[in-house]
Amino acid sequence: MVYKFSPTTWILTTSIVIFLSCSKKNGSATTAQPRDPATATVTFVDRFSASAGHLQVRNSTNNLPGPNLPINLDEGPFITKGLGPNGQLIEYYNLDLRSSTPAPIYVLFREGSNAPVNGQLNIINLLPGEPGYNDFWLINKVTVPANYIANTITSYAEITANGYTITPTKDLVNCPVVPKGSIASKTFGSTRAQSLATGWYKDQVVYYFSFNEKGITTTADGLVPTIPIYVSFNINPDQPNGGPPSGFVTEAGSAQTHNVISGIPSDTFYTPLWIIDVYDNANFGAVKDLKSAQAANVKATGAGFVNCPIVSLQ
Repeated sequence: MVYKFSPTTWILTTSIVIFLSCSKKNGSATTAQPRDPATATVTFVDRFSASAGHLQVRNSTNNLPGPNLPINLDEGPFITKGLGPNGQLIEYYNLDLRSSTPAPIYVLFREGSNAPVNGQLNIINLLPGEPGYNDFWLINKVTVPANYIANTITSYAEITANGYTITPTKDLVNCPVVPKGSIASKTFGSTRAQSLATGWYKDQVVYYFSFNEKGITTTADGLVPTIPIYVSFNINPDQPNGGPPSGFVTEAGSAQTHNVISGIPSDTFYTPLWIIDVYDNANFGAVKDLKSAQAANVKATGAGFVNCPIVSLQ
């Protein structure tokens, strides 16, 4: 996975990994030595603890992966079959509720260069379960000296200690942090599987997926943009034990829901952060597309923001 830089935007791809670095302070050479990602400690990740999860919190019955164990996004409850605005069959990954306030990710550039430092891993300063963590990251450009050596800087603390200039952009990436060995076999618009990227977190290696079905930028308020999704649960949310714990309504003998998303990646307004509107399950059979979903009896609006990158569209 990589960020390619152009004068106007960052474009996320899945073929290269752009790495972050640090270099000398105020033009004087640093005494620090580059770290080797291949031999560095791998950080501990748990997306399903009580502090990290929302809808996806581990308990004795839901079989969510244990702390720091690999996650297979191709298995329930992480993948859902839904419908596009015109009734298209879609699949999307469920990555739990997320804030619309992005977290920062730091990309290093040598002075005078328009390309990130080759070989430098991206740097983050937050993990799932820590206050302020988000799967959605705001790209921050860090300017380092021209003779900086990749992977000399491997933490946000070192960036600030060296006094490097940090310039926030408006560009966002959807990069959920996961344990090493996690699997996602689907990539939008491609037959190949997602590959895990590596970054730095406080001098340790961290792993994450990169979902780039469409480039997104912040709103005027600096937030992650959102679009509605209309969903229906086996038990309506105004009933005992209703809402998410009861599971989505599906067609008989099938995993196909009638959850309808209001946009797809070819739409200019598309974003993978979706606002949940819940419609009455009595209307399930009548909901076939966005128009019929909007005509359904809505039981709850704005029930949360959920990270759901689309990974297939027919």
